[in-house]
Amino acid sequence: MTSLPNLYYKQNRLKQLRAFCHTARTGSITLAAESLFLSQPSVSLQIQALEREFGITLFERRGPQIKMTPEGETLYKLAEPLVEGIDKLHETFAEQFGVLESGELNIAAGESTILYILPEPMKLFAEAYPHIRLKLHNVTGRDGLAMLRADEVDFAVGSMLEVPDDISYRPVVTYDPTLITALDHPLAKKQNLRLADISPYGLILPPRHLSTWRIVDLVFQQHNLTYNVALEAGGWEVIKKYVELGLGISIVTDVCLTGEERLAQIPLSQYFPRRTYGIVLRKGRFLSPQAKRFIDILDRVFVSEGAEHGGMGDEPPDPNRPSMPADIL
Repeated sequence: MTSLPNLYYKQNRLKQLRAFCHTARTGSITLAAESLFLSQPSVSLQIQALEREFGITLFERRGPQIKMTPEGETLYKLAEPLVEGIDKLHETFAEQFGVLESGELNIAAGESTILYILPEPMKLFAEAYPHIRLKLHNVTGRDGLAMLRADEVDFAVGSMLEVPDDISYRPVVTYDPTLITALDHPLAKKQNLRLADISPYGLILPPRHLSTWRIVDLVFQQHNLTYNVALEAGGWEVIKKYVELGLGISIVTDVCLTGEERLAQIPLSQYFPRRTYGIVLRKGRFLSPQAKRFIDILDRVFVSEGAEHGGMGDEPPDPNRPSMPADIL
C-alpha cells in the first residue's frame, strides 16, 4: 500500500517537472507561470526544489533571460514526454476506445500548404471529430520552426530538405516545377522548351526571401543564363492572376494548379527540383491522439491521390538538379 508521504512526494514531483518543462519550453518563468495559472515565485520554487534534489543547475539565469544548462536539456528530454503523457492521459485513454470528443489541434503551415495541401484533410478531420478545436497558424520558415520548438503547435505541414538536428521531416507527397504563361504567350505552344527560351521574358516571382526566388536564381546561374523579374508578388493565387493577364510568366510548383486556370502549363522537371510536402515535428514531441488521427488522415488522402501528384515523396534525389532550400511553406 502506498504511504501518504510517498503519494504526496509523487504528486509534488509532477508539479515540479511540469513547472520545469513549461519554463524550458517557453524560455521564461513569467510565461510558464501564466500558462500554468501560477505565480512566478511558485514556479521558481518548484524548479529550485528539483535542482536541490538532483544536485544540478537547470537554468543559467542572466537577468530576465534564462537558458537551459546541459543538465537541464537532458532532464527536459526525459521529463517532457512524461509530463505531456500525464497531462493528455484522458485523451489518450479515450482514443483506445475510438472516442475523441474534446481537445485542440494546432497546426503550423504556410499559405500554399493551407490553400492546396490541407483543405481535404481538414474537411475529413472536422467531419470525423466535430468537437475537436482546429487551429491553423499561417507561418513561413523560421517562424514555423520557432513555434514547433516552443511546442506552440502539435506539428507543421510544409516543405523541407535541410532538416535541423532537433527536427524530423517525413515527406508525404511530391509536386513538379512548372512554367505558367498566358495562353497567347510566345512560349505557350513552344516544343522542347529550353531554359534559355525563358531568359528573355519577365518573371513574376514570390517575395525574395522565399525559396522559389532562391532556386530560380541558382538554376539560372548554373546554366550561365540571366533572368528578369518583372514583378514580385506574394501568393500563388496572385501570381497566377497576373500571369493570366499577360504581365509576365512564372515558375511555380504545380501544387497550386487546379486545372481551372486559363494558363499554359509547361513541365520544368529537367531543370528544377521536385518539391515534397510532409509532416514536420520536433524530435521527442509527444503526439496527442488528435495529432495522430490528423496525420493518419493526411497519409490516407495522399496515398489515394499519390499517382495524380507524382508519388509519395520517397524517391532518391536527382544529383543533376539543385537542392531545394529549407522552408516551411
